[in-house]
Amino acid sequence: MTLWIDADACPAPIREILYRAARRHRLSLTLVANRALQIPKSPHIRLIRVPAGADAADDHIVQAIQPGELLISADIPLAARVIDKGAQVITPRGELLDADNIGPRRSLRDFMHRLRNDGIPTPGAAPLGPRDHKRFADALDRWLAHNAK
Repeated sequence: MTLWIDADACPAPIREILYRAARRHRLSLTLVANRALQIPKSPHIRLIRVPAGADAADDHIVQAIQPGELLISADIPLAARVIDKGAQVITPRGELLDADNIGPRRSLRDFMHRLRNDGIPTPGAAPLGPRDHKRFADALDRWLAHNAK
């Protein structure tokens, strides 16, 4: 089983939580990014660098992820694509996205996108803070308890 990270936009504190979990549980952790990132030396952690491009990292993740695996990403369209393949997603805010809740999340994301395209200002997401880090770590621990073999 591999844990995947949409690493271009994943906050550093969330990546650190994932590095610790990969080492502790001896899980394969794969970061996918179109830029160089510093990662810890570990047989469990690797970085795949894809060419620059709007969806290069997303396309690589969708092609490689397997049913039952986990993706860490806040990208709702990417989440929908991997959920269609039988994977699950946890956002950096600790929200589990799956087949039961991705539809409404995608509808809301698309609605807000249309508003912004029409020139209507919409509120952005609040910065991640310590509560979000804890919520993410707790969600990851729950997911691992139920899915890591």
